[in-house]
Amino acid sequence: MKIKILISIYNDWQSAYKLLENIDSAIKALEDEISVIIINDASTESRPAFNLNLNNIKSLKVINMKKNKGHARCNAAGLKYINEKENFDYVIPMDGDGEDRPEEIKLLIEKTKDYPNTVITADRVKRSEGFIFKICYFIHKYLTFTFTGKSIKYGNYTCIPKHAVAKMVEEASTWSSFSGSLAKSVKEKRSVPSVRGYRYFGPSKMSFFNLVKHSLSIIAVFKMTVLIRSIIFLAVYFFLISEHISLITLIPVILIILLIILIFIFSKRENINELRNSLENITNVENLR
Repeated sequence: MKIKILISIYNDWQSAYKLLENIDSAIKALEDEISVIIINDASTESRPAFNLNLNNIKSLKVINMKKNKGHARCNAAGLKYINEKENFDYVIPMDGDGEDRPEEIKLLIEKTKDYPNTVITADRVKRSEGFIFKICYFIHKYLTFTFTGKSIKYGNYTCIPKHAVAKMVEEASTWSSFSGSLAKSVKEKRSVPSVRGYRYFGPSKMSFFNLVKHSLSIIAVFKMTVLIRSIIFLAVYFFLISEHISLITLIPVILIILLIILIFIFSKRENINELRNSLENITNVENLR
């Protein structure tokens, strides 16, 4: 099989090079043809000279973008590029900082042998962040399931067959949320267990604000489901409190209405035209191997 590993990078070349070395080591025993495509999201730091000795990665490209668009949109443009320009069977998007562990690539690929042409997700069974972050992430997953009916335990780290990639690059939601778009566009999935790794260098870039943004972007993909469930909840809730209406009992109502407003604001991030034109943001493509 021809497999493309897609890595988005912004000013983290030290981690990217270490990741490449670890990927090269992790795929040593695999018979598949594995290549890496790095999307340079208009990094402001110069890329160090490339002098890695990679023995198992078939080819390595760096796609340099003109303007920084953010991680989700960078991945979307990468999927668009691979779908149109590359010969491939599967795409594996990975974070470039080491938090997606290269040793799990083998698990993803082996699962495709049992379930060919099926999306394989790396579902988190253990995280590496601190206690507070884990609590916030649990709340994020709970809210997502409550309002969308979707249990999304995965991030970008997946193994996506060609037909699913073609679907995703025609989904406006891919421009805003990778995991939300995947949950929406592909019904049948299989999973492998995944342990969140530690960053190779520097602190995690997933701040509380970014987690909230990430959560709302996923939920916004299913905004009509959220709206319907919220209306049902409010109707039942008003029936139950009809004789006890007060400022305190109205707090959940205010919170639900605020959530709906935020969801519809975040849904404006979805843009099929920008996704379709995303390759115009490419400055050049470098073949490093």
